[in-house]
Amino acid sequence: MKKRGKIYAIIPARGGSKSIPRKNILSFGGYPLVAFSIAAAKLAKKIDRIIVSTDDEKIARVAKKFGAEVPFMRPKEISGDLSTDREFFVHAIKWFEKAESEIPELMVHLRPTSPLRDPKHIDQAIDMIHKDAKATSLRSAYEVAARPQKFFLRENGYFVPLIQEDKKYEYHLTPRQMFPAAYNPDGYLDIVRSSRIFKNEDSLHGNKILAFVSHNTGDIDHTNDLAYAEKLIADKEWLVYEYLKRHFPQDTK
Repeated sequence: MKKRGKIYAIIPARGGSKSIPRKNILSFGGYPLVAFSIAAAKLAKKIDRIIVSTDDEKIARVAKKFGAEVPFMRPKEISGDLSTDREFFVHAIKWFEKAESEIPELMVHLRPTSPLRDPKHIDQAIDMIHKDAKATSLRSAYEVAARPQKFFLRENGYFVPLIQEDKKYEYHLTPRQMFPAAYNPDGYLDIVRSSRIFKNEDSLHGNKILAFVSHNTGDIDHTNDLAYAEKLIADKEWLVYEYLKRHFPQDTK
């Protein structure tokens, strides 16, 4: 049996956010947002290391207080609003190869903006991709009621169908139930194979994206997203939140 390689959680937490300044250390439930992703990785059984990729010294200090490693600082040129996920993955993997002469087999992408995760889902997702050699990556997404076939774009003051496979067919008038279920990608978790990225393949996720169906636990990208997330954290007991309250009884931001 082939020996499995290391599995690292990588948590991206750049400092420059226009929607909410320093969003990744926004106080949520009394703790910095990034602390929830660190806690989820700590509680997962299959994560070997927890890495925070940031360009911000304050975020780096917060991440270390809650138990993550910050072995490098992310360059400013790949930390802007238009920077891609692939850029910080490539930077991290090349750093590991150069500094430690080893890259992880899998990197589990945990965005701080999705704080309410069940750690067992991380382990389940890792098992899923380990069992599927054809999968180039794994992504989480939740089912949505809307169907994209019924959507419009607006061009020059007119609505035009988003999907125009058959221009004679009026998708927007077709009952929703006639279309297959659609899924909205979220920040709950992604997994990528480091070797693919290290080989400089153009895409981050490849063309065989394993489906991990999640539930909408709230992506905090704007201030109005906070109300939904705050309702969720108040409505039930979350293992990550209980972990933080047990190990960090006061907000250490």
